[in-house]
Amino acid sequence: MNRSTGRLAIALIVLGGLFGIVGRTPQPPITSPRPALEFRDCNLVFVSFDAVQAAHLGCHGYFRDVSPTLDALAASGFHFAQAHSVASWTVPSSMTWFTGVYPSEHRVVNKFAVYDANVKKPANLRELAPGLTTLAEVLKRNGYATGGFTGNAGVSGMFGYEQGFDTYFAEPGAFGNFDLSVPKALEWAKAHRAEKFFLFLHGYDAHGQNTPAGGFDYRYVDREYDKKYTGTEIEHETLREEGIERGRIALRDADVRFWRAVYDEKIARADAKFRDFLQEFAALGLMGRTLFVITSDHGTELHEHARLDHGFTLYEETVHVPLIIRAPGAATGRKIAERIGSIDIMPTVLDLLGATVPESAREQLRGRSLVPLMRGGSESRDLFFETDYRQYTYKRGVLTPAGWKLIVTLETVKRELYDLNADPGETRNLAAENPALADELQRKLFAHFRSIGHDLEARRWLPGFNPVYTFPAKPSKR
Repeated sequence: MNRSTGRLAIALIVLGGLFGIVGRTPQPPITSPRPALEFRDCNLVFVSFDAVQAAHLGCHGYFRDVSPTLDALAASGFHFAQAHSVASWTVPSSMTWFTGVYPSEHRVVNKFAVYDANVKKPANLRELAPGLTTLAEVLKRNGYATGGFTGNAGVSGMFGYEQGFDTYFAEPGAFGNFDLSVPKALEWAKAHRAEKFFLFLHGYDAHGQNTPAGGFDYRYVDREYDKKYTGTEIEHETLREEGIERGRIALRDADVRFWRAVYDEKIARADAKFRDFLQEFAALGLMGRTLFVITSDHGTELHEHARLDHGFTLYEETVHVPLIIRAPGAATGRKIAERIGSIDIMPTVLDLLGATVPESAREQLRGRSLVPLMRGGSESRDLFFETDYRQYTYKRGVLTPAGWKLIVTLETVKRELYDLNADPGETRNLAAENPALADELQRKLFAHFRSIGHDLEARRWLPGFNPVYTFPAKPSKR
């Protein structure tokens, strides 16, 4: 037994004890349809590991053993191996979880709804899309206590994330991690354990703007590395802005390995904190009646396309995210290969919980319940992505069931066409070689946005400036 397999086996035993399945191994993939999955009156714990790229987890085949807890949950739960976020950064992507609509519809696409010399107006869901009902509001109507415990920044309550929550904690400052949100969440769960509840837990542990308490131990860094970089937040900021400004950053291979190693350390630390959360949550006696949804709002670039960070592009490293649903009761052990979207999470949760959904809320949902897939069914459909990152760029994308992906940069009219089956790293742009297919996918992409009330050809897409970070940023020249 190798080290990685051994740690996964240990994690499975630990989680088996937490979920009451000690002595049972995960069931093999189920090939026949299951009965309807419904967990009426169960608690919901929704966990966001901010900025975790799917490819860096063991359950997605990663070479380094950084995520034993998440891997064990994937092995014993419903693991959506091809989940994709609707956007590549926190502000727009997370709001889609809680509204079930695309960013263009909820309109919380940047930190500021208006930012110019005269007006600096923060984006807020209730003002930008007052007709939308949130997941927390629906569950509250169904008798749930609702509590959110976050690292602030892109999921700050001021954007409207607190809408429908009885309690919404955003760690003071910005980019907080599980160190504070986990204890607050456990304290709240203990106080509400006699009720059914919806708990949202979030941390920026893997984010570039978060440093582990006490600093890095550099557990995965090459011993011979010359320490040109040390992994500080200011180094990360500088490289991110350079990538936006110049289109790429120049890193040595050793530097790329370094940044990926400190990223992996962050994931490993977050995974361990989540294991501790589960252990303390289990001690409250709640595992047997709690549905877990574990995901990330987006991934991040680690020089796959010569940039660092996320938001500016729609490549797979930024939109391919983990998604695990762990139902109470016996292990399920189903890996689901179909491509699905984060737009599907809200309808899936409501379906699983057997919630009564107001007609207005039901009509707003753009995604589909994933319960048929969880029962063993299959489906194929197009997925759509978007980013208006800081108004530096405006990109829209579509991914077909056949694995063709088109990204259109609206301000430059640049098109990128990739065959993910043959080129999963998106290294060869085939738009010039296959203009007919690019045209077809662009028509499909633009038709999708028209169907949700956004004609991409009806306005000019002018780069601007919409700050997110506190350091002295400047408008992009790109």
